[in-house]
Amino acid sequence: MIPFLRHVKPSVSLSPNWLILWGNLGDKPENCTYFKQGSFAICNTQPALSPRKRFIVVGEAWLTNRIELLHHLETSKNADLKTDLELVAALWEVFGKECMSQLQGNFVVGVWDSEEERLWLGRDRVGAKTLYYTTTGSIRVCAPRLKTLSPWHSLDLDLVALRDYLACAFVPGNRTLWEQVRELRPGTILSFPNEKIHSYWQPKEETSHPDKTLLWHGQKLQNLLHDIILEYLPQNQPVGVYLSGGLDSSCITALAAKYHNFPVHTYSIHFGAECPHELEFSDLVASHCHTQHSILEITPSQMWDLLPLVMANLDDPIGDPLTVPNYLLAQFAREQTQVILNGEGGDPCFGGPKNQPMLLTQLYGNTKLPDLVTNYLTSFKKCATDLSQLLQPDIYKKVISEPSIFAEDLYTDAQYINRLMVLNIKYKGADHILTKVNNLTQSAGLQGRSPLFDSRVVQLAMQTPPEYKLAGAEEKAVLKQAVADLLPEAIIKRPKSGMRVPVQLWFHRYWQRKTKQLLLSRNSEIAPYLNQQLIRDWTNYQGDTWKRYGVKLWLLVSLELWLRNYR
Repeated sequence: MIPFLRHVKPSVSLSPNWLILWGNLGDKPENCTYFKQGSFAICNTQPALSPRKRFIVVGEAWLTNRIELLHHLETSKNADLKTDLELVAALWEVFGKECMSQLQGNFVVGVWDSEEERLWLGRDRVGAKTLYYTTTGSIRVCAPRLKTLSPWHSLDLDLVALRDYLACAFVPGNRTLWEQVRELRPGTILSFPNEKIHSYWQPKEETSHPDKTLLWHGQKLQNLLHDIILEYLPQNQPVGVYLSGGLDSSCITALAAKYHNFPVHTYSIHFGAECPHELEFSDLVASHCHTQHSILEITPSQMWDLLPLVMANLDDPIGDPLTVPNYLLAQFAREQTQVILNGEGGDPCFGGPKNQPMLLTQLYGNTKLPDLVTNYLTSFKKCATDLSQLLQPDIYKKVISEPSIFAEDLYTDAQYINRLMVLNIKYKGADHILTKVNNLTQSAGLQGRSPLFDSRVVQLAMQTPPEYKLAGAEEKAVLKQAVADLLPEAIIKRPKSGMRVPVQLWFHRYWQRKTKQLLLSRNSEIAPYLNQQLIRDWTNYQGDTWKRYGVKLWLLVSLELWLRNYR
């Protein structure tokens, strides 16, 4: 077992740090090296140009279907397309915005049409990359990192976003915690000057072949996973995999080990001898797949001391205790690899156990609005039921009547489990899981890739009959079937337990005094918005029927530190 190594140096990385300016630019912005044409300018990066120089493209693109896309272009235009961003520029010149639906992979792009003087912003289908933009002023600014925009907007909080963060531990939808900044949603394109949003792809129920067996659907998923993992593996270098010992990370490990001809490094964590862990399962998988396995022990002092740095590396705050372990894993893994795979996506796409409480509410008939929305928010087990007490009265009055972002997808004609899958993919996936993976792997200069969140896997999951995803106590049946020949039976049949960070124990034993000093100061950032008396009760482990003090306090501490860093 390897403790966190001393030679890993913590750092704040705002990579990538490019930004786009559009509007009444006037003079050159200070401290900005940029390319400028009319009302369009870019800072801190070089653009790609389309063959006839009409389209100027900036951003990031890692495309898995590059060969297929090249076939859409004339041979004469292919020779000099060295990067995926140049390929996007060439495609845009031929197909315009319609080319976005042809792209597979992780990307965010800004495309300037120099003839029509129109700016287009686009984001990949599932949200593996992020893009933020300001909504006011004569100059609009957009960037892949939220903090890059800080000189261009006020520090007024979006109170609805605050409400949603407290309920979910992340900010869902197009809102950010700042009132004047929005996030471009996955699968959409935004155009200026008309500021119209075009959707080119969204997850939706498309159940097909309901008469086929679980074996048939499992084989179809297996074939797709084999193709995708070959695309996701780096060429001629080692690859890393975060391995918890659960089904999702284990299947990615097994696929990587099967197809990669270079070393496969796997990484697991635990929180000390006094805390439950899953090391027996991760060790079993590592041994079965012959990976080079490392185990990191994460201590209470590391969790607390590194949290400010982790919050500084995130865009919107994420109140998930796994943020610090994710950061530490990335810092360690960069010594051995440049690409990290993970098993994120198995639960959202194929019916993990966290959806079971919602299925129980269906069983007992509570599937009408607003009960369905309330039940969904309560299933996060954060502060949804505390909002009337936790928010200051004047703020609570302002936000209580604002509709939930989840209502539209919860109340549809789709089968109930598929409604939950859509929510998991569109919001928890894009706004929590993938942005966390993206930010914290980039903090170490790594590329984080999530094969189970590939849009083709998402699409196949939405085609799979519901009874093969989650039915009663049986979870992810089709995924288990797809990888049954790759993993030990003990991994296939074990119940999902999840990685539990012992924040309840550690707040009680180590962090109580520090938490009070941080959250209960008159000068705390959260004081104008939240009821400090209730927080005082929580720090004294009082006033919560379900006694989830650790989870709630971690959420609040993360918010406070994120606000302090940003301001």
